Amino acid sequence: MLFFVTLVVLALQSCASDTSDKKINESPNPTEVIQTKSSTPLLRHIVMFKFKDDASDADIEKVENAFRDLPNHIAEIKDFEWGTNNSPEELEQGFTHCFFVSFENEAGRAVYLPHPKHLGFVEILKPTLDKVLVFDYLAKD
Repeated sequence: MLFFVTLVVLALQSCASDTSDKKINESPNPTEVIQTKSSTPLLRHIVMFKFKDDASDADIEKVENAFRDLPNHIAEIKDFEWGTNNSPEELEQGFTHCFFVSFENEAGRAVYLPHPKHLGFVEILKPTLDKVLVFDYLAKD
């Protein structure tokens, strides 16, 4: 009888550890979820800005807010993040802002680029912009 009870306890412990493993595995990071759902790689659109020396903080904030608002209006944007340079390497060449926009595919970018909201954002940006760097790539594993 003791042997049977031991087997039952071991079986229950095994089930409990399988359940906790499944909870961990059912929460993959967002990139893995996106890549699992799509057989094609995401298109990443990186945009970096160097502002004119005379651009005011208020003007730059207006650009930041306008760019951050685009995902609210353009459904093809699948992911969006941004930030300002904080690298200690001093290799930024004057670029201070980086915006990282993801699309499901090139067709999503093709809708985004001429979209009226994107074109409106470009008009807000132009008076303060010194240089822009744009780099697009298809994400690889």
